Amino acid sequence: MHIVISDDHQDCIRKLACFDKLSAHTVSIFNDTVSGTDALAERFKDADAIVLIRERTVITKELLDRLPKLKVISQTGKIASHVDLEACKAKGIVVMDGRGSGAATAELNLLLILAALRRLVEEVARLKNGQWQGYLGDQLSGKVLGVYGFGRIGKQICHLGKAFGAKPLVWGRETSLKKAQEDGFATATSKEEFFSASDIVCLQLRLNEETRHIVTAQDLALMKPTSLLVNASRAELIEEGALETALKKGRPAYAAVDTYESEPVLGANHPLLNLPNCLCTPHIGFVERDNYEAYFGIAFDNINAYVSGSPQNCVS
Repeated sequence: MHIVISDDHQDCIRKLACFDKLSAHTVSIFNDTVSGTDALAERFKDADAIVLIRERTVITKELLDRLPKLKVISQTGKIASHVDLEACKAKGIVVMDGRGSGAATAELNLLLILAALRRLVEEVARLKNGQWQGYLGDQLSGKVLGVYGFGRIGKQICHLGKAFGAKPLVWGRETSLKKAQEDGFATATSKEEFFSASDIVCLQLRLNEETRHIVTAQDLALMKPTSLLVNASRAELIEEGALETALKKGRPAYAAVDTYESEPVLGANHPLLNLPNCLCTPHIGFVERDNYEAYFGIAFDNINAYVSGSPQNCVS
């Protein structure tokens, strides 16, 4: 099969051990991201199979109409709303996905929390610029660590935070609250209590129509003037423009974000990058070697299973 992989920003896929699983196929890899139906149709026009890196590429019905050769889409991680599954089903295109442990993203959340609390990036920059200490940081131990969502990653963050002496406080759907309580973690009685009681708010929700803009300007206004918000899930969980406005008002005092509404962010073209009280990283939560080996290993296995006549992990 001719397999096309787009959005390999680090130019690392060919260096993965699992890449050998595609040795029987022709593979085209692109290191940039393109958008728009015309550009995507040109990129994928010869593809029998596409491997998607998370949600970096959107697959619409209009695009599929221009890809008559396409038979298979293999997603790294779980499929989301970026693929029109009904259109795939109508055209007989098999869509398969997989899942990782979430450990890499959980670890990045903790890294962002610690770096923000201790103003690590600013202190490193001061030292490189010939200066010495400039900030009085804060410790994680003893802080109320609010975790919005108690799925795979949210659960890990609660355990990691507890190991550092933090006090996890969970908010989310009834099922999430029940699971958190069963695991021995405190839960908030309301969304308002969650935001007002937390020293740190960590968003760990999947993006869908129910969760889009679930965090509002009113929620952020409830946060303490010393608080920290961390978003390494999806930018669209927060009401558009609300975080920038809230940071300028000082509630929360600081934010650490790893996701943006439109990616990649190039030319420093995002308002959060201009705020002194926001630590920004380029969506690296899942970008880690062991995680990539797991994600792409399953995605490549899915393609080989399809070729052998025994499709697995099928979504459509």
